[in-house]
Amino acid sequence: MTQQVWLITGANAGFGRAIAEAARAAGDLVVATARDVSSLRDFDEPLTLDVTDASSVDKAVRAALHRHGRIDVLVNNAGRGLIGALEECTDDELRDLLEVNLLGALRTTRAVLPAMRRQRSGHIFAMSSVGGRVANPGHAAYATSKFALEGMSEALAGEVAPWGIRVTIIEPGPFRTEFAGRSMAYTTPIPDYADTPAGRLRERFTDQDGRQPNDPARAAEFIVGLTRTDPAPLRVPLGPEALSRIEAAMGRDLETLAAYREQAADMRFAD
Repeated sequence: MTQQVWLITGANAGFGRAIAEAARAAGDLVVATARDVSSLRDFDEPLTLDVTDASSVDKAVRAALHRHGRIDVLVNNAGRGLIGALEECTDDELRDLLEVNLLGALRTTRAVLPAMRRQRSGHIFAMSSVGGRVANPGHAAYATSKFALEGMSEALAGEVAPWGIRVTIIEPGPFRTEFAGRSMAYTTPIPDYADTPAGRLRERFTDQDGRQPNDPARAAEFIVGLTRTDPAPLRVPLGPEALSRIEAAMGRDLETLAAYREQAADMRFAD
């Protein structure tokens, strides 16, 4: 089995840490990166990488290539959350979220792609969410960032396929990571939303922190296995909650298509 070189953003905690450990356990070489690498001392030469800083991204990618000569797998994992109704969300809050969740992934992908094109191979993972396919009330800003990440990644998959580069979007449901805790921010609430689905989402996330039912280590092992799967899937939901929510949403979409197919298709110019 060929040893692969991984570059993982946000590897200091959560899914990033779990994937880094699983890739290392599989015998691969891991370049673990984070803004603060103090918790990554058990990895060989972790690199400081801030996805919101293009120079930091470029410096880390150059260092990884200098050390190993190649990057086979990129995991765009660094991310954060924001809970609140759309009306509560400020421009600055949305910009900050997009800087990490969307533009951060764009920067690291853009930095790694020249090497992957030269190699004529590579695998890029976008750590999205079930919220990148189905938007909850109270998650408007977060869903915006993840829907955009998925659209970018889907287009990217077609763009880089000629060089043997694969793209996979991971869509987890609730996993026991720090996401619902230290990685989550909240808008300033408008009282009128308190007893609505958007308002109740705040309570649900606070209550479930540390009690999520799914194991990130098992997900990480599965993700590592995908790098040796051919063909690689474009999208993979993880956890039964994500599977059921996406299946239900797809069912509703199919029902709408069937109900309006005739009228929606009848849009040609009259002769």
